[in-house]
Amino acid sequence: MRIARFSIDGNVAFGAVEGDRPDELVLDIIKGIPFTDFELSGTKVPLSKVRLLPPVLPNKVVAFGRNYAEHARELGNEVPDAPFAFFKPSTSVIGPGDEIQYPSFTEDLHHEAELAVVIGRLCREVPRERVKDVIFGYTCANDITARDVQKREKQWARAKGFDTSCPLGPWVETGLDVETASDLTLQLTVNGEQRQLGRTSEMIHSIEDLVVNISEAMTLLPGDVILTGTPAGVGPLHVGDEVAVTIEGIGTLTNKVVKRG
Repeated sequence: MRIARFSIDGNVAFGAVEGDRPDELVLDIIKGIPFTDFELSGTKVPLSKVRLLPPVLPNKVVAFGRNYAEHARELGNEVPDAPFAFFKPSTSVIGPGDEIQYPSFTEDLHHEAELAVVIGRLCREVPRERVKDVIFGYTCANDITARDVQKREKQWARAKGFDTSCPLGPWVETGLDVETASDLTLQLTVNGEQRQLGRTSEMIHSIEDLVVNISEAMTLLPGDVILTGTPAGVGPLHVGDEVAVTIEGIGTLTNKVVKRG
């Protein structure tokens, strides 16, 4: 099931996305929130009549760097022996169609297409065999990075945590098991030109590895997001660019880069 979060007539709700053709998609409004047992209301609205929002509002976004060997090498970095985590604040999250604001403090803004794991229940110290039970679903992400700031400041809080640096969407796909999600095609285009192409099977540390690693240290909450790393091909974005992340079996997340006002 594809679960979207949207606004219509000033109201915010979750809905199940139905249909296959992009111009015929409809939302069956969910009663309540999707992280517990829920019912579909039967009230349906065309997707074209709503504004899609970030599919979740995470308490925290835990991101893992250098989790694809070729990406680590293209930036001149060594491949880490253990998962390498950092954080993006909740204020960095935007949804499909929202604008990525080019910060004034960087001259080298980069795209990074990623598979995002959405946590579905409160959990801590998750054993590997239970990882599948705590995952709500998967969505597309773009880990927007001020590359010059990242290199200059060494730590990544400003370089990867600025406002609008974490596009998520267009919805959460709940119908994928961990095994399937671990071998999906992931690609990114800028103005229709392919920049990144890879498969999630190229991850150094698996989805299970990442959930086990971070849950050893902290409690994960429903709606928290784990970014799993990016394949090779990262590169610059400029004001006016339209950047799209597409992941097999999930969908396409599209955002435009604008000058920060």
